[in-house]
Amino acid sequence: MFEKFPKKRVVLPEAYQKIYVEHYVKNREGQTTATGIAQKMERWMHKKVAQDVLSDSAKTTLEIGAGALNHLAYESTKVYDIVEPFTSLWENSDSLQRIRSVYRDITEVPAENSYDRIISIATFEHIENLPEVVAKACLMLNNSGTLRTAIPNEGTILWKLGYTLTTGIEYRLKYGLDYRILMNYEHINTAQEIEEILHYFFNTNQRSCFGLNKSFAFYRFYESRNPNRQRTEEYLKSIEK
Repeated sequence: MFEKFPKKRVVLPEAYQKIYVEHYVKNREGQTTATGIAQKMERWMHKKVAQDVLSDSAKTTLEIGAGALNHLAYESTKVYDIVEPFTSLWENSDSLQRIRSVYRDITEVPAENSYDRIISIATFEHIENLPEVVAKACLMLNNSGTLRTAIPNEGTILWKLGYTLTTGIEYRLKYGLDYRILMNYEHINTAQEIEEILHYFFNTNQRSCFGLNKSFAFYRFYESRNPNRQRTEEYLKSIEK
């Protein structure tokens, strides 16, 4: 099922490259009207991910794709590590003092590290080698640990319609460019592909949707438990060959 991984992005056209960082930062910080609306909707994802620590801040946490550290506003977890290669997003954040360790890639996390929870918000759709990342996350979880994943419902009509009529219009008016090209470059994994990967590596998965069901929703959330360590180790060995 993993023949298509690791995926490879097409080259982003030059006109998009010139404004990429500017738009990315504004998008993550909600600096425009459309992205501000999107951030309000994204609160659902943050709240679902943080639900398990509302009354327990002692759980050790690793966030994959921490961005501008905006998720920290939703929880007070004391031991908090992050994986985030885009340094310009977090280096000036007021929340940086709450971070124990910063890694640019999950392969940099020490093998002896063990976490009560590994979390990710709106990141798995971007990762080229997603099965490898999820497999490595399995091995870093404590026996009772959970992987808590929130994602946009990429690959469904409601998600496409949502960004087309909001950020898509704003992007064209500001830059004169088609936002779909950027989205196709950014979101290389669909929500269904992500779900299949989680089900492969974890024996227990519970899904919630911000919408009617998984086919007609804006976002999905997964709580994954009981990693299948045999499958995990076999997969990681297979990609080392």
